[in-house]
Amino acid sequence: MKNLLYLPALLLLGVVACGQSTKSNQPPEPLGFEEYDPVSTLKVPEHKLTRSKYPFIDVHNHQYQMDNEDLSKLIAQMDALNMGLMINLSGRGFSNSETESTKFFTSALANIQKTNPKRIALFTNLNFSDVNDKGWTAQAVKMLEEDVKKGARGLKIYKNLGLNVKDDKGNRVRVDDPRLDPIWAKCGELGVPVLIHTADPKSFWDPMDRYNERWLELKLHAGRKRSPTDPVPWEQLITEQHNVFRKHPKTTFIAAHMGWYPNDLNKLDSLMKVFPNMNVEIGAVIAELGRQPRASRKFFEKYQDRILFGKDSWVPSEYATYFRVLETDDEYFPYHKKYHAFWRMYGMGLPDEVLKKVYYKNALRIIPGLDKSQFPN
Repeated sequence: MKNLLYLPALLLLGVVACGQSTKSNQPPEPLGFEEYDPVSTLKVPEHKLTRSKYPFIDVHNHQYQMDNEDLSKLIAQMDALNMGLMINLSGRGFSNSETESTKFFTSALANIQKTNPKRIALFTNLNFSDVNDKGWTAQAVKMLEEDVKKGARGLKIYKNLGLNVKDDKGNRVRVDDPRLDPIWAKCGELGVPVLIHTADPKSFWDPMDRYNERWLELKLHAGRKRSPTDPVPWEQLITEQHNVFRKHPKTTFIAAHMGWYPNDLNKLDSLMKVFPNMNVEIGAVIAELGRQPRASRKFFEKYQDRILFGKDSWVPSEYATYFRVLETDDEYFPYHKKYHAFWRMYGMGLPDEVLKKVYYKNALRIIPGLDKSQFPN
């Protein structure tokens, strides 16, 4: 009996003597969602593309040092992707000073002209930092006219309009604020498109719980989370954008990020029917299209004349996902950012004629003044 009392202690000493610990016998801690990233065992044909089949125009790009950078290096990166032409939407940079933004715009145009004006074009921007009832609208229209005369090919509206732009009285400036009507009308008169980004994905306004598809993104980028009414409900912001489309039928609009309806193509279809002046670009939403390839292909075939290629962030390696979704029939391949899409992609395998329209023909038709010589018929 006495020997039995000493048995557990002897066993423990034996384990330690062998260089083992009791902790190593415990099961491993369960993986969290963030760490779980399995390698697929599926064996299917793969067509990993690094260049597009046809030269393309990226209508949604941002370059912030175009006033003084060596653009030949940028063009070399474009060549590697088969990008024929880049639209830099940040034509006036991000300065709230009209003097500084005008300097950036003028220098960027000169740098492009010196390097290769066939490969890069600029959109201009508006300064909303001092919206008021005392001449702001007239000044904005004047600046728009001058920029287009200098070489701006369109107007880009950032998402701060509607979200955090306030006038001189401290009131939120709505996307459909009447003080902006002359600007939209002037774009129609000048024949230049408005590429407009309003709001963000609806999930940013939804509860951050286990049902939210963008949970991981919101965890990693906490600043993107909004309350249901911050600053207003998501639906109100989108409605304000649509009010602008409705009120200015003679102006051509390009809704950035497919108007935040790439995950509801039936709804987007209804909007495209209601607003014939509405076009869309696919920047930052290829993950939505790649998980519904059959529905996406039908939509692209139906609206092949009103969809443009865009990417948004300038990360050359990420274009491969876009090429693969648009061009191939590949199945179940990964997206380039897990926090954007933990699901897998499938290729749409678009017909060549549709692909040409998305890649360059629609942009050449909608955006004036672009060089057509480097693109096939």
